[in-house]
Amino acid sequence: MKTAFIFILASFLALTGCTTVRREQAPEMMLNASTPVGFRPDVRYLSSDPNAVKSRFSEILKRLRNTSKNRNLNILALSGGGAGGSFGAGAVVGMTRNGKRPQFDIVTGVSAGALIAPFAFLGSQWDAQLDDNFSGKHSDNFLVLRGLDMLSRPGIYRSEPLIKFVNDFVTDNMIKEVAAQAALGRMLLIATTDLDKEETVIWDMGLIAARGGKAAHDLFRDVLVASASIPGVFEPIIVPVENAGVRHDEMHVDASATVPFFVAPALAYVLPLDAKVFKGANIFVIINGQLGGIPHTTEFDTISILSRSFSAVLNHMAKTQIALTSAFAKRYGMNLSLTLIPIEYPFKGPLEFHESTSRELFKYASDCAQQGKLWNTLEQSIAHSEKTLSKESTNNLPTKEQAMVSCPLDEAEMPTLVPTESR
Repeated sequence: MKTAFIFILASFLALTGCTTVRREQAPEMMLNASTPVGFRPDVRYLSSDPNAVKSRFSEILKRLRNTSKNRNLNILALSGGGAGGSFGAGAVVGMTRNGKRPQFDIVTGVSAGALIAPFAFLGSQWDAQLDDNFSGKHSDNFLVLRGLDMLSRPGIYRSEPLIKFVNDFVTDNMIKEVAAQAALGRMLLIATTDLDKEETVIWDMGLIAARGGKAAHDLFRDVLVASASIPGVFEPIIVPVENAGVRHDEMHVDASATVPFFVAPALAYVLPLDAKVFKGANIFVIINGQLGGIPHTTEFDTISILSRSFSAVLNHMAKTQIALTSAFAKRYGMNLSLTLIPIEYPFKGPLEFHESTSRELFKYASDCAQQGKLWNTLEQSIAHSEKTLSKESTNNLPTKEQAMVSCPLDEAEMPTLVPTESR
């Protein structure tokens, strides 16, 4: 509700205020050869460009054949969710403590998931930094209202805390390690939304890191910040690009505006791919939020109706993406494991950045993962939600705040996990 209200308020301010921020014109064509200044064209691609998706997937499959070494691929997809990112971070750390965390060949991230993704990609030796950044220590000072200058600049909240947060953990060592792992064939992919094109852009962070130096650091940081910059809430990130010597500016915002999470570009779901590479692959999807919730009465006013409708759109986008991913996995003989914040958990929403709630959510996910009670099949997730809603409808559950919340997997049958992180 709060998120939707802020979106509505931001839209109103955008209509009533006048911006003083200037930028170069965006590239005028949907499919063009513009590239980030100083970088190779292949550091990113538009997910709706069929030629780019085909050519990139050919290269991706080649790299994966080299890195898999005759074992099944492991893919981790991290969704958006704002403050819900503490769930995903705790889940990753808990998998290490459980002793059955795989090394992921591909890690993808959207929004809050994008900020977790580099740590998950680099492995368990980065868990201390992941814990430090996402278990609540930085939460209380994360949202700072812009004040009256919100009438002249886009974004209700100041972007400086978000930029500083990301800039502090994107160290030279992180850039170096991401580049080294990418050179082995592993892939770290982050999505943003190109607001000018209204399309998802997928960035190969390993290729960005391989550039090295300040340019690599700045673009690596800016992509992560852009992926987490909710439009109207935080300022967008301007990415300078050039084509044939002509300079343009692209405006990038939260990837969740176009995709809740991704295992592959949407076009890949319909392209003929090499089934041998994907057969037996393990896909792990972490949803840093809840899909729906226990029903409650919507107030009969415009803001409440708009807010609830917006929330419904986001929930159904995630459900649709889960269904597409499930079909993609079945088509190529892959194993899909899913986890999300259960609907009975007292999650306060994506903008509730408070130290205590972030710490509790991190610990909840970490404990469940350590106990081996994190991952569900899609069918188990649906059954768990139906069971919870059925109990609520018959008044057998206490209030949401009082409920003893079980782990995402509360069934006796545990899904089989893949071998521990090793080569």
